[in-house]
Amino acid sequence: MAGSQSRKHVGDEPSNKKALILEAAHSLAQPRFTPAEIEQIRRQLIAQLGAEGKTSPDYIVSVLKEAGMRVLWSTREDTEEHYEEEFSDLLHFSTLEDAEMCLIRLDELWRKFVAEGERGEAERVREVARLGRRRAEMIARNRKVDARKRAEKEEIAHWFAIWLETPDAFFDWLEVRKQTPAFREQFHQSPETEI
Repeated sequence: MAGSQSRKHVGDEPSNKKALILEAAHSLAQPRFTPAEIEQIRRQLIAQLGAEGKTSPDYIVSVLKEAGMRVLWSTREDTEEHYEEEFSDLLHFSTLEDAEMCLIRLDELWRKFVAEGERGEAERVREVARLGRRRAEMIARNRKVDARKRAEKEEIAHWFAIWLETPDAFFDWLEVRKQTPAFREQFHQSPETEI
């Protein structure tokens, strides 16, 4: 009986998957969907459906576009790649100091592209920052990594998230954050130590 029921629903699977994709997209509440959001949707499908939820990013893109949602599948395709050298080797953050320098560089690039009206390149900078946040989160969750290093990566992921949300306030916030007793205690910073 169970076998016949599962076969009965096989025809519904694509529409069910489409519905789940659209539900996940609406829950993200984004004005546009970049590779970072597509990946989030893909992971949600796997979390909800298990192995049956495995879906190609291209299929997710097609469902979103069909529903009239704005998709920037690859901003690299949307740009003339004038600034390719600007994007190479941006994500180096093995320490908190490296992470701060990385965010300073990302911020400089983002502001330069915004000022020059280079929307595609500005969005690529944000994509790089999202990738940085995801990398830091992955390391922070990896139990094989030393606890101190995981704590640093969790902090770094938080920095990326704050910059993505409020780039104009980020560096003021970071200066305040670095002065807090909790930060100094967790990362063994003396008041004289500057990151």
